[in-house]
Parts: sequence; C-alpha cells; structure tokens
Amino acid sequence: MIYLPVVLLFLLYFTGIPIAYALFGASIFYFTFFDAGMPPDLVLQKFITSAASFPLLAIPFFVMAGSVMNYSGISNKLMKMAEVLTGHLTGGMAQVNVVLSTFMGGVSGSANADAAMQSKILVPQMEKRGYSRAFSAAITASSSAISPVIPPGIVMIIYALIAQVSVAKIFVAGYVPGLIMAGALMFTVTLISKKRNYRPSRDKRATIGEIGLQLKESIWALSLPFGIILGLRFGLFTPTEAGAMAVLASVLIGIFVYRELEVGHIKSILLDTIYGTGTVVLIIVSASVFGYYLNWERIPQELTAMLLDFTSNKYLMLAVMNVFLLAIGMFLEGGAALIIVAPLLVPVAVGLGVDPIHFGMIMIVNIMIGGVTPPFGSMMFTTCSVTQVPVADFVREVWPFILALLVALLIVTYAPALVMFLPSLM
Repeated sequence: MIYLPVVLLFLLYFTGIPIAYALFGASIFYFTFFDAGMPPDLVLQKFITSAASFPLLAIPFFVMAGSVMNYSGISNKLMKMAEVLTGHLTGGMAQVNVVLSTFMGGVSGSANADAAMQSKILVPQMEKRGYSRAFSAAITASSSAISPVIPPGIVMIIYALIAQVSVAKIFVAGYVPGLIMAGALMFTVTLISKKRNYRPSRDKRATIGEIGLQLKESIWALSLPFGIILGLRFGLFTPTEAGAMAVLASVLIGIFVYRELEVGHIKSILLDTIYGTGTVVLIIVSASVFGYYLNWERIPQELTAMLLDFTSNKYLMLAVMNVFLLAIGMFLEGGAALIIVAPLLVPVAVGLGVDPIHFGMIMIVNIMIGGVTPPFGSMMFTTCSVTQVPVADFVREVWPFILALLVALLIVTYAPALVMFLPSLM
C-alpha cells in the first residue's frame, strides 16, 4: 500500500491532469489517508518553503536570458553562422538545423523553446528548398534534444540541485555528449539526403573570408555560454548570478551591438519568463513534497538495495537504467521526469561506482531522447503543433534520428572518459 501514491501519480497524469498537480495530489492523498504523522498544513508548508531556495533563482534568469536572445538578434546570428559552416553539405538546411540547435544550447537551454523557435524559422525555409514538411519537423524535434545537453541547460541546474553536485562541472560535462549527439544526427541527415537528393543550401563551401566575416558578426552570440562557464570556473559569480549576468549581457548585446532589442519586446519577454518559470518551479516544489513522501517511506533506499541485489555489474545496471529512463522520458516532460527519477536512481549509480556527473549526463541525454519519442514526447508535440504535421507522418520520419541518438547515448554511457574529460580538468 505504501506504493499506492506512485500508482495514483501516474493515473492522475494519464487522465490529463498536469504533472505538478498530479505530484501534489498524490502526496496529499498519502499524508491525509495513509500517514497521519504529518498534518496536511505541514505538507503545505513544505510545498511553500521548497520555493524559498536561492539556487532556484537561476531558472527564471536563464529562461529570461533565452527569451531576450531570441528578440535581440542573437538567434539569427547563430543561424547565419551555422549556414556558413554547414550549408554546403549534403542536406544543407537539415545540417544547419542540427548545428543551430548545438549553438542554441548555450542560448535557450530548453528543448521545447528550441523546437518551437526552429519550427517557426527553419521548417518553412526547408519546405521552400524541397524538403518534406514531415522530415523537416522530425529533424527539428530530434536536434532540439541537443539544446539542454549543451550548457547552460535548465535541466542541468535541476539535476545539480537534486544530486548535490557542482553546477559548473555538470555544465562543462555537457559539451562532449552534445557534440556526439550532433555528429550522430548530421551523419544520419547525410545518408537520408543522399537517398532523397536533398540539395545543399549553398552552391559551394564558404571561403575563409566568409567564415571570418560571419564569425565577426556572431562572436558576441557565440561567446555568451563560454563567458558563463569561465565565470563559474574562476568563481566570479555563482550559478544563480550567472543567470543574471546572462540576462544583462544579452540585453547589452541586443541594444548596443545588434540593435534589434526594443522597448516593445519587454512585455513578450516578461510573459515568456513568467510562463516558463511558473511551469518549471511549480513542478519542482510539487516534486519536493512527493520526494518527502518517498523519503518518509524509505523508498529510494529500498529501491537501491533491490537493484544492487539484482546485479552488482555496473554495465548491466546502466543498461537496465537506460531502458527505464527512455520509457519514463516517453511519458513525462524532461524536467518532471528528472525531478521524479533522479532521487531514486542517483544513489544506485553512486553505489555502483558511477560518477554522479557522468550519471547526470546519461540521465539528461536519455530523457531528451524520450522527449522526441512517441507516444507522448513533448518536443514531438511542440514541433507537430507549430508545423501542423500529423503525428503519424512525423513518426515515420523520426525513427532514423532516434536510432542515431540512441547510438550517441551508448557512447555517453559506456565511454565515461569522454564525458568526464573536461570536468576532470577542473
């Protein structure tokens, strides 16, 4: 019976109740009807005090930074840089799509934000150049899985708070997995484009002069994520303050360098920030109450013991966890899935000798792949909604890209030296 709130959580979610309310409802049900040791008013107090966390301020700052960058011309400069670098390749616009998502990782930090933006900007351009709309939507959703893996992804901050690891190290650890995912998708795009005769968007490779000229225009946009990482590395600011610095820098660049940010954009930026922050933080505080129930019944400790009894082989356990995380990611939005599952699995991974930074990247890559995968992948629905592509057509086109991302996941899982190379330098 102690697992009944977990069952109730999924029942509520699959009946269409938002995940934040499902988490809180399952927790209240437990403390009201099963365990009277904690009065309901203390449960509500736990809900409220969970939001009073200084590190959580990083979330609205980074959400706002992503919104400011979209209005300030930074996203447009990144797209032009991506086209100069990869437009001459087979399947040029699809390759640009992947590279832009890689650049946008340090800008939007959100898979759904990246998917929505590229669906509006790139998919119409790809259609004009002969790509099918379903293929364009599929590569847009798949490439958006890269964004949260490249720092400063919001899910990275959430994982660092849950696992009690360094935000700076988890940020740095994201670069290699993100590049591996990008490489796998670009290779798949090349194979499909050759078969379908998708043409490059540029007639020939850009010259050194063209690349240099575009780099000069885009350098401010490209330097933002590296500035954040360096500031964290040298202790110039905390992760929360890094978010504020990202907002300040993007505002200054938008006003004085690219001169595209206007007073009229303030309302849209604030609405984007409020909506994005409210959604994420409500899930976090609801999950903290649900986590209180889990710890009250010692469910994480029991699960750890059960899994360690099942096998002490680290590699087999990682394979089992990958399958489990992929399944979770298909049904739950990335942030919510991470908040629910990380407290359960991190102790198991650490008990097997897996570095928590490495395991964090495995979890994040896993859950992002789930976001592209039917039946409930959040990036799938975002992309299909914006592009008006039927889900059935999307599914037919997306499977090669999901397989490519799964290959990248296996590399991230079983080549820890690659993932941990940059964090070990810190």
